[in-house]
Amino acid sequence: MDTMKQNTSDESVLNTFKPWKIAIPIVLGLIATVYLLYTNYDWNELVGYLKDADPAWLLVVLLVLVVRDVFYIIRIRYLSEKGLSWKGSFYTIMLWEFSSALSPSAVGGTAVATFLLFKEGISFGKSLAYVLVSAILDNLFFIIFGGIVILLNFSGLYPQGSIFPSPDLVEAGAMRELVKRLPVVFFTGYAIVASYNLLMMYGLFVKPSAIKWIFVKVTSIAWFRRWQSAAEKQGEELVIASQEIKGKTFSYWGIAIGSTVVVWVARYFIVNCLIAAFTDLSLADHGFILSRHVILWVILLIGFTPGAAGVAEIAFLGFFTQFIPNTVSIVAVLWRMVTYYPYLILGVFFLPRWLKRVFKKNKSS
Repeated sequence: MDTMKQNTSDESVLNTFKPWKIAIPIVLGLIATVYLLYTNYDWNELVGYLKDADPAWLLVVLLVLVVRDVFYIIRIRYLSEKGLSWKGSFYTIMLWEFSSALSPSAVGGTAVATFLLFKEGISFGKSLAYVLVSAILDNLFFIIFGGIVILLNFSGLYPQGSIFPSPDLVEAGAMRELVKRLPVVFFTGYAIVASYNLLMMYGLFVKPSAIKWIFVKVTSIAWFRRWQSAAEKQGEELVIASQEIKGKTFSYWGIAIGSTVVVWVARYFIVNCLIAAFTDLSLADHGFILSRHVILWVILLIGFTPGAAGVAEIAFLGFFTQFIPNTVSIVAVLWRMVTYYPYLILGVFFLPRWLKRVFKKNKSS
């Protein structure tokens, strides 16, 4: 029975990587790319703008991208207390990013990430604990940084204006309507993420049985009964993960928190580097762009397409047009080219090699 359950679990997770699921974000991204470039530039303009880009900043983009991935790898290796080899950590992060690129952001990649760690030889309980800790740390960064951004915004300390972009910078349509409602969307999303994260932190570090009880009781209400099975399962998993994460040292949490900060600052700073390649930015401009990227992250989080493909490119225009009005479409495409599509390509390349590696390892053991 256990073998049958494991095979079913393996199959359900591997379904995430089906070819048609890979094709959807590629097609959506290509449509958005062609639309942005074709409607805004002719060929000579496009080539001219690209030639004028500062190559030094473009090089920094690649450097920052490498730093981000290296610290992702460092974090998962040290969260696993070196239970993952460097090679296993590399595969885990590449395929975790790959699965995230194939799923809407709101869906999350907990199941896939846990599967990746489990197949690398980490026990199920520990795999789940490390993935939940990663998610909690990521959300915690957003909660703290987002809170600082909002405080600065309402204190009037941004000389560039409001942190929320103007709807006039977005073409009429659904995206403009979304930008109009962005403050409400942001605060709603912020409240949901903060509440859920605090709940998970309490469950993971204090009293998991209480959170399990809350999950079951809430989903016993008629409107939520359809999710009761999933909620009960998540509660049970939280109890297992909590047992695995107890008693970790100060250095363990120091490395986990420090690497999380580097990962997210690097993730946000990529946009700064791309914009700086096409225009001069002051230190205050860099801070404002980083801050606005926090707001953009909420749009990506609620994006309904795989990896927010198509949505991200269009949303980018409303957030950063004021800095680069002539080249914002080019930068939007470059941003996705360096932060999204490489993981689709790398995932396709590494997935069969990883499958061969871990299933061979499992057979031999």
